[in-house]
Amino acid sequence: MTHTLLPLAYAGPISHWVPICKQQPILWEVEDFYQKQTYRNRMEIHAANGKLMLSIPIQHLGYDGHQNYKDVQIANEFPWQRNHWLSLKTAYQSSPFFEYYEDDIAPLYQDRFEFLLAFNIQVMKTICELLQIQAPQETTKIYEKDSPHHDLRHLIGAKTTKATTACEYTQVFSDKNGFIPDLSILDLLFNNGPETVPLLQSH
Repeated sequence: MTHTLLPLAYAGPISHWVPICKQQPILWEVEDFYQKQTYRNRMEIHAANGKLMLSIPIQHLGYDGHQNYKDVQIANEFPWQRNHWLSLKTAYQSSPFFEYYEDDIAPLYQDRFEFLLAFNIQVMKTICELLQIQAPQETTKIYEKDSPHHDLRHLIGAKTTKATTACEYTQVFSDKNGFIPDLSILDLLFNNGPETVPLLQSH
């Protein structure tokens, strides 16, 4: 069976979630090298002054070498969880559904995670639960540069120009900043709530 091969991001952009919400067979890429400036440790939200990037600090190797994504450790000596949660609350506390989901999202920023991959998996599972869809479980066992699957791994680049979903919806600061496309799935969830899945399934 052919799967959609997706990178596992930090509450990834909406474009990552379209095939998930359409219940396509998903295969998570977890055997690749970690690369800087990607959505693996970055999330973009819509704050009062426009797009805001939240970045998880990671432990960098002491030499100029590659490390596998699954081996990347979070630099928990920095108060990133407190800062990210404060940013989310500030940006979305006036959104229609933030309070509805707040108690389910908050533990992600309270529990300590050593590895970035483990944290991203838990974020993905939590979001799937809130969306009331099955969380994809399959992961790659080896890295294949040329995959036989529908390869969407290029979507991981935070600075990569990519096609975005055509769906538009009301955002908290739309009147001030206009609509900002392809932000974190949390932006859509906090603004659209239960209508998130039907909206993405229609695109």
